[in-house]
Amino acid sequence: MPRKTDKRIRLIEAAKALIHQQGFNLTTLADIAQEADVPLGNVYYYFKTKEAIGVAVIEKRAQEWTERLASWSQHGDPLTRIMALLQYSLEDLETTARYGCPVGGLCQELGKQGGPLADLAAKLLHDMLKWSEDQFGKLGFGEKAAAYALDLVSSIQGMFLLTHTFKDPKLAQKQAEYLQSWLESITSRKAEAPAKVVEMIEDEAFA
Repeated sequence: MPRKTDKRIRLIEAAKALIHQQGFNLTTLADIAQEADVPLGNVYYYFKTKEAIGVAVIEKRAQEWTERLASWSQHGDPLTRIMALLQYSLEDLETTARYGCPVGGLCQELGKQGGPLADLAAKLLHDMLKWSEDQFGKLGFGEKAAAYALDLVSSIQGMFLLTHTFKDPKLAQKQAEYLQSWLESITSRKAEAPAKVVEMIEDEAFA
């Protein structure tokens, strides 16, 4: 990491990478200091505890997700936005196969011990679910929007878990293809539904 970069930013980026690679509990402040090329004594100037740097990492990931979701939301079509999320899940699958999902893995690890840090991490997935639900809602799925969002996000997280477990990126690619077909299928049926309703009404009217 460039020395000219602010030390606090370097520490957060180092912690973010190490926590993804080896988990929060196994990552020490000394590891983070070494990775960031910052003297260990200087770490305590910015972060008094490992939990404090954990908060900073989660907040950084939240900021990145907010920016990403905002970028996808610029697409006029909600289906295109959802497809952007799906395509993003296929980026850097070699890293996913080696270390798993940086968000899902962190939520799983911290969830076992509970506490404020776990709650903060859980909000990352909650925000992804809520955004997905909003897109399905805009597609006109009404009360089904939450269920479809849960199907989508849980499927993506599941494919990350299996890709990491079996170290096989092809698993994610196959699941993504299935999810794309599923999305196209349910939206196609939704688009056809009004026409079918009109046909039924006309048939009944002329019976």
